Amino acid sequence: MGSRWGINRTVGQIYALIFVSPTPLNADDIATKLEFSRSNVSMGLKELQAWRLVTLRHLPGDRREYFEAPTDAWEVFRTLAEERRRREIEPTLSMLRNALLEEPTDEADRIAQERMRGMHELIELMMTWFDDVQRLDRRTLEQLMAMGAKVQRLLEFTGKVKGGAPAKA
Repeated sequence: MGSRWGINRTVGQIYALIFVSPTPLNADDIATKLEFSRSNVSMGLKELQAWRLVTLRHLPGDRREYFEAPTDAWEVFRTLAEERRRREIEPTLSMLRNALLEEPTDEADRIAQERMRGMHELIELMMTWFDDVQRLDRRTLEQLMAMGAKVQRLLEFTGKVKGGAPAKA
């Protein structure tokens, strides 16, 4: 799954091992179990720490560093979403804002800015929604997600959505 989410295969395998492990693991344990070099494991652990997907722990009487992952899938999802926002969405918004501040010099620039403005507005709207969703407690979020298309049907019924796809019965 990691390679499909934008992290390399080795880092994904390290994370998966830590995630399913009932106890914290040290780098030597990870290297042995996955048959990876110690340096690959070390680099992978640094990346996972930068993504805030694993935490460092020390065990009493042991000088080695141990790593564990949050066990709650919702917490993992929220962390990944926040990191994606920080690493990908916010820099994109910044670039779009800067491009929109420039004065168009010709028709092609004006058209490009119109399209970028539309992209900027959409991303801003999505980030506002994301912020609202991040503030929801887990139970409320689960209920909202379980509602699925029922939300659209409710909006259509109340006349808040116009011209969308017809609701399924």
